Amino acid sequence: MSDPLAEIVSLLKPVPSIAKLVTAGGAWWVERHELGSPFYCAIVEGRCLLTIAGRSPIILEAGDFVLVPQIHAFTMSSFQPPPPGTLPRRLETNPGVFRLGNPDAPADVTAMVGHCSVLANDKQLLSSLLPDIVHARGERRLMDLVRMIHTEMVGSLSARDMILSRLLEVLFIDALRSAGGAETSPGLLRGLSDIRLAPALRRIHQDPSGGVSVEELAETSAMSRSAFFDRFRREVGVPPMEYVTGWRMALAKDLLIRREAPLVEIATRIGYASASAFSVAFTRHVGVTPGVFARTA
Repeated sequence: MSDPLAEIVSLLKPVPSIAKLVTAGGAWWVERHELGSPFYCAIVEGRCLLTIAGRSPIILEAGDFVLVPQIHAFTMSSFQPPPPGTLPRRLETNPGVFRLGNPDAPADVTAMVGHCSVLANDKQLLSSLLPDIVHARGERRLMDLVRMIHTEMVGSLSARDMILSRLLEVLFIDALRSAGGAETSPGLLRGLSDIRLAPALRRIHQDPSGGVSVEELAETSAMSRSAFFDRFRREVGVPPMEYVTGWRMALAKDLLIRREAPLVEIATRIGYASASAFSVAFTRHVGVTPGVFARTA
C-alpha cells in the first residue's frame, strides 16, 4: 500500500535554511512576518509563549516541540513581555547562537529554532493537506532529530546537504505522526486518522493512474456515496475528486520538472487517456500548458 504522508513530505522537499540556538532572559519578545515557509521550535529549558497570527497564544515548556508547515507571522515572548513599543533585543553571541532580552539577566529559556525552505512547485496545495500546527509534548525522538539537524548545520562534513534534507524529512514525518485525530485541522493527516477514509486515501495514492470515482472510493470505505462525500470533505477539507485532481497535478508538476518522461507517459502515469486530455486538464488547473510550466519552473 502507498504511504500518502511520506509522499506528501517527499514532494514538499523541505530543506533547512536557518538553525539557531536561542537563549532568553528577563522580559523579551521577538517577531517575524511574511515567512510563508515551515518553522519549528524545540524547547530545551524554561517556558515561553508562542503566538501565531490569528491563533491564541501557546504555552511552550521544556520538552515541547512545535512544527508549523506554513507560517506567515508569529511572536515568541516571555510570560511578562516588555511594555508596548519596546524594540526587540537580539544579540548574536556566536555563529547561530542568539540571546534575546536583557543580556545581563540570567537565561531562563533555551530553544532550538529552525526555518525551512520548500522546493516543491505546488507547496501551497501540499501544505494545505497538513495540519496548521503540530504541538508535541515529551517526544524525545523529535528533540534528538532537531539536535542532529543543528549539529549538521554548523558543521562542514561531506554529504552535509543530503543528510540535512533526509533528517528534515524524518523530522516532518515523525512530527506529523505524533498528531492526528479530530483535534487536528482538516487535511490529509486527519483523513488518515479516520478508519473509514484511510483506505480511500491510500487507494488514491497507490494508483493515481487508475480510473477512480466517488462511488468506487465510497465502496472502498464501505460507505454510501453521500455519506462518504460529506465525511471526506469535512475531514480532508476538499471534495474527493478535487483531492484526486490536486494530487495528480502535484505529481505531474514533479515529473515535468524532473523531465524523466515524455508528456504522453506522464499523462498515462497520472490517469489521463492521452497527452492532449492531460494538457487540457493541466492548463485548466495550473493556468499554463505543461510545456510552458516545464520550461519556466
